[in-house]
Amino acid sequence: MSGTVLDQIIQGVRADLAERQRSVSLADLKTAVLEQPAALNALAALQQPGLAVIAEVKRRSPSKGELASIADPAALARRYAEGGAAVVSVLTEERRFSGTLEDLDAVRAAIDIPVLRKDFTVDAYQIWEARAHGADLVLLIVAALSDQQLADFLALTEELGMHALVETHTAEEVARALAVGARIIGVNVRNLKTLDVDRDVFAPLAAELPAGLVVVAESGVRDANDVARYASEGATAILVGEALVSDSTPAERIAEFRAVAAQAN
Repeated sequence: MSGTVLDQIIQGVRADLAERQRSVSLADLKTAVLEQPAALNALAALQQPGLAVIAEVKRRSPSKGELASIADPAALARRYAEGGAAVVSVLTEERRFSGTLEDLDAVRAAIDIPVLRKDFTVDAYQIWEARAHGADLVLLIVAALSDQQLADFLALTEELGMHALVETHTAEEVARALAVGARIIGVNVRNLKTLDVDRDVFAPLAAELPAGLVVVAESGVRDANDVARYASEGATAILVGEALVSDSTPAERIAEFRAVAAQAN
């Protein structure tokens, strides 16, 4: 299998997607969406005063391998909510992250705050699928999409009452995200081609983003020092997975991160 890590992940995502499309038609998904309660307002949740924490249910990663078994994702999500998380992110990609749509279902049923379906969106089917399973927020990775796809997927997401976390890695991707009107923009300091983390990437890209947007620092959060740094560099939200799933007291850690960020500003 050739190409970058992102290319390889997407190849697997497309194969798994084709399998699901064979078993659940788009028409069936659209019917399921009609039966869902309206999506929660993730944008409003992320705009509340203080640093917003998007806490992730994440079993493994391509860079680190196994992180945590997470036998009960619903229980973990409840702990995140108790700690003050604004949004709970659920990995649903199976091959590299050991996530499932069943995890998303379990988390959605367990908490009353917005839920992000974290996956590699390459087809409109996945956006309908996210809403059918109760997601309020989806991930759109600029590096994985054309300008037309990005615009179309963002429009569909909003049509279904959801919001999108639009992920960027470079100044060019930030410009593309702004051009389609993204309101929640993530700066991922992990290079998806190599999986290397470079925290120095965040500040110059965050500086390109106009006031009023939700600016999410993604990856590289190891401890309170990293949180304080991101907050001081313009993050209004952080997305944290590994540091929380490997912690025995994730609710307390979230509360600590929010307190540290308040002091940094």
